Amino acid sequence: MGSRREMERLIETGEVTINGEKATLGDRVSVSDIVKVHGRVVTLVAEEDVPRRVIMYNKPEGELCTRHDPQGRRTVFDRLPKLKGERWISIGRLDINTSGLLLFTTDGELANRLMHPSQKIEREYAVRVMGEVKPEHVKAMVEGVMLEDGMANFTDVQEFGGEGINTWFHVVIMEGRNREVRRLWESQGLTVSRLKRVRYGSVFLDKRARAGEWIELTQQEIDQLSQQAGLERRFVKDSLDKREKIDRQRKKTRAIRNVNKQYR
Repeated sequence: MGSRREMERLIETGEVTINGEKATLGDRVSVSDIVKVHGRVVTLVAEEDVPRRVIMYNKPEGELCTRHDPQGRRTVFDRLPKLKGERWISIGRLDINTSGLLLFTTDGELANRLMHPSQKIEREYAVRVMGEVKPEHVKAMVEGVMLEDGMANFTDVQEFGGEGINTWFHVVIMEGRNREVRRLWESQGLTVSRLKRVRYGSVFLDKRARAGEWIELTQQEIDQLSQQAGLERRFVKDSLDKREKIDRQRKKTRAIRNVNKQYR
């Protein structure tokens, strides 16, 4: 029905009741309690009975990782499928000039764990660098560089071909601080001209989702992410058969492609 902050605000203003009594922050409820918001009964569902959904989105450059932009610029949420009674939560962010893999989930706990530095979830980026990259540059970025917000480093740096201003590298980092990949290269006097995230944990960006498109992850892929986050798998009966799933996905993909044509 809204973000945690929005719900806390409703509780504080007395808009939420439990069994006829005004709720307070920290109250606990069970599925047998009667919870109302604005006087309307809310259907309670046990957490283990709610499907854990995750989608992979291929973000183009120029989109913002925010729900609403005061200037009316396009955001990554504009193209996501609509949900009823749930909301998509972004697992990490990419700046406006960075493209590639973004994950969204309906499970806040999964999102929090996958973003938290303690889980040591790998993020892999393809980077095009302007300037001569020397072995001592790579060595420094792997061993660690002191940035304005603390030490940072890549756990791996691999050259992926090209030459001159078109030299590409793949780098792996274990956290998601603001512009961290770009700042690490800049610390060596080098400029990143293109940056694209290609992997988050066990999920690789692949051809299932072209730029500006999304795809829902399979149960196996979600289970692998859940395992990395230290969460148990949820066994939920799927109400859609295989053919209905495929038809629904095709309709959504066609709709997204039609939107893309308007901006070409």
